[in-house]
Amino acid sequence: MRTRSLLGKPLLYFARSRVRPSCLSCSKTSSNSTLTMPKTLDEPDVGISCFVSSLPGFRGVLKHRYSDFIVNEVNREGEVVHLTSFDLPQECIDIKPEGESNSNDRDYSTTIESFRIICGDADAEALKMLLEKISSGSDLEIDPIILSPDSDKLHRSDVHNFFKKNFNFFITDTVEGPDDKSKCVRVRFSSGQAGKGGSNKRGKKRKGVYGTDREGGRFDSRGSDSWHLGKFVRFHLYKENKDTQEALGVIGKMLGIQTRAFGFAGTKDKRSVSTQQVTVFKVHPKRLAVLNDRLFGIKIGNICYVKEGLVLGQLKGNHFTITLRDVVVDSEELITNAADGLGKYGFINYFGLQRFGSGPIPTHLIGAILFRGEWKSAVDLILNPREGEREAVKEVREHYTEDGDIDEMLRNLPRYLVAERSILQCLKKCPGNYLQALKAIPRTLRMMYVHSYQSYLWNHAVSLRVQKYGISQVVVGDLVYCKDSLPEEGTVIDSSEIESNSADAFLLDASSESQPEEKLPVVKVVDHEDISKGAYTFEDVVLPLPGSRVIYPDNEVASIYHEMAEKDGISLTESAHGVKEFSITSMTGGYRRVYQRPVDYTWEMIKYKNDNESLAQTDLDIITGKVTADEKKDESTVVEGSQIVPKEKLALKLGFTLPPSSYATMAIRELLKSSSLAASQKINP
Repeated sequence: MRTRSLLGKPLLYFARSRVRPSCLSCSKTSSNSTLTMPKTLDEPDVGISCFVSSLPGFRGVLKHRYSDFIVNEVNREGEVVHLTSFDLPQECIDIKPEGESNSNDRDYSTTIESFRIICGDADAEALKMLLEKISSGSDLEIDPIILSPDSDKLHRSDVHNFFKKNFNFFITDTVEGPDDKSKCVRVRFSSGQAGKGGSNKRGKKRKGVYGTDREGGRFDSRGSDSWHLGKFVRFHLYKENKDTQEALGVIGKMLGIQTRAFGFAGTKDKRSVSTQQVTVFKVHPKRLAVLNDRLFGIKIGNICYVKEGLVLGQLKGNHFTITLRDVVVDSEELITNAADGLGKYGFINYFGLQRFGSGPIPTHLIGAILFRGEWKSAVDLILNPREGEREAVKEVREHYTEDGDIDEMLRNLPRYLVAERSILQCLKKCPGNYLQALKAIPRTLRMMYVHSYQSYLWNHAVSLRVQKYGISQVVVGDLVYCKDSLPEEGTVIDSSEIESNSADAFLLDASSESQPEEKLPVVKVVDHEDISKGAYTFEDVVLPLPGSRVIYPDNEVASIYHEMAEKDGISLTESAHGVKEFSITSMTGGYRRVYQRPVDYTWEMIKYKNDNESLAQTDLDIITGKVTADEKKDESTVVEGSQIVPKEKLALKLGFTLPPSSYATMAIRELLKSSSLAASQKINP
C-alpha cells in the first residue's frame, strides 16, 4: 500500500503566538511553588497555537444568541436526537400502570365512608384528598399521609388490614408519633408493592419518625417490581440557555425526586439550544408530559419505556448547527474557500478553552497544585478573591480572607459555587484539614482539576507535533491505534469528556458512579515498515493524556510532556504524595486523536437584517411551525409612517457532527483563523 495523504499537500499555519511555556513556575530551592496567572486566559496560554490550513479567515460573531449554537446529541445507534413529539407512548394509552387503573376507575365514596367510621372525619378527608390527587394524574409529588396518633395497637392493626383489603395501591406502616407515647399509621402510594418504603425482605416493619421513612427521607413509590414495562422511562430533554444541572434540577423538583435519579450520556454547552436523551427510574410518562405547561426554556418529549438507564459516555457524538453573525469579509469567495476548507482539511483536535474553566482561575492551575500535594494552596486558590468576578461574590470572598468567618461566607456565597461551599462545610467540621476539604468537593468536579492539567499538557504536545513534523504524513515514532484495537464508536477515550462547569458537578458525580471501568485501546509506535507500506495517515495519529498506563511517542514530542511538568514541579513517573486520585502516576491516562474532520458537513450563507432574529430553526421551532428570519419575506421596519429598510448583513450557518469530547469551538477557530474567545464577543449595537 502506498502512503496516503489525507490532506493533500501540507497546509500548515501557525498562530503568531508560539507554544508558550507553562503558566506555572516552581522554585527548585523552595517547596512552595509560585503561580503566574494570566489576567485573561487565552488560547496560547493552554497550548492552542496552530492551524491546519493557510486559508485566510474572516470576522464573525459566535453565540450572539443562544439559538446560534444548536446541539443535538447523536445516540449510540448513530441517530441524531430531536424533539419531535409531546405525545405519550402508546403503552400509556393502552395500558394504565397498576394502581392508577384501580384508583381512577372505581368510585371509593362507600369505602371512604367505611373508613370514616373506623378513623374519624379528619383521617377520612385526608384519605379522600389523597385519592383525588392520584386520580388527577397530578405531576406534584404524592406525599404520604399520616393518620391521627393512635396508642391502641389492635386498632392500628385493623387500619392496616382495612387498607390491605380495599387498596392494593397503598402501603401502610407504623411510625413514631408526635410524642413518645403515641404511634401513627402512615399511608403511602405505591405502584403495586411495598418498595423501599414498606416491609423489608425479612418482614420487619420499617419504623421511622413522624412523616418520614426509616432513613428520614421522603417515601419514593417507584420501587415496585410490578412495573409493567421497561424499568426506566427515557425522554428527549430540550433546553434553551440552561445547563444540565439547572434543567434537571427544575424537573426533579416538580417530580419530587432527586436530581441524581436522572441518567444522561453527556453535558451540553449552557449558552446553546440543545436536545439530548435522559432516563429516569420508574416515573410514569404522564407525570413527565404534564410538566411542559409549567416549564420555561425546557421541554420534555419523545417519551418511551426502556430497560436500562443512561450513563456518561453512551453516545456517538453531537451534531452542531452553528450560526456566525455579522460576517465581515472582502468577498464572498473568501467565505466559500474557508468554509469548504474546513470540511476538506478539518482542524486540530485541541481541548477548547471551556476545558480550563470560565472563571478567572484556570482549572489546570489548581490541578497542578493538587499533583504537587499543596493542599492549603489549592484551597486558598479556590476560596480567595479573584478578578473579574461579580462584585457581590468578590466582597464575600474578601470578608472571609479578612476574618475567616465560615458561617458568614456560607450564608452569602451563591449555591452554584459548588466547590467553595463543599470546602467550607468540611472546614467548619474539620478546621485545618485541607486535604479532607478538597475531597469534600463532588468527585467529578475535583477530578476536573487534574484532568484539566492533563489536557493542558496534551494541547502543548500536539502543537509541538504539528510544528515539528507537519500534518501531511505520519512519521516514525508517532502513536496510532492498532487496527484490531480501535475504540468502539461512541466510546470516550480521553480521561474525561466533562467540561469545567462546576454547576453540573454534583449531578455528574452521581451519574459517573455507574460508568464501567475504563479500558484503554492498544496503540503502537509507527516504525519504518509502517511508513513504507503507507499503513497509516495523519488522521490515525494519537497522543497520550499522561497516566500510568499510557506510552509516549518515540520522537521529540515525548519530551515536552516531561519538560513542562518538571517546570511545574511535577513528575510524570513519581508521585509527590500518597493521595491516589490527585496523583498522575495513579491515573489511567488515555489517548486522543490529533486531527479531527467534521462529518455530515454542510454550510450556507444567509442574508439578514435584524441581529436578534433567529436564523436557524430549533426543534421547538419546527414543532410549533415558527419560521426563521431567513424564511420571512419583505421584512421591514416602519417608523413614523415612513418605511426604513435595515442594512443587510451576512451570516454563515454551519452543520456538522463531531465525536464525544471534540470541541466545536476549535472547528470555528480553524474557520475564522482567530481565537474562539474573540469570536464569542457580542455584536456592537
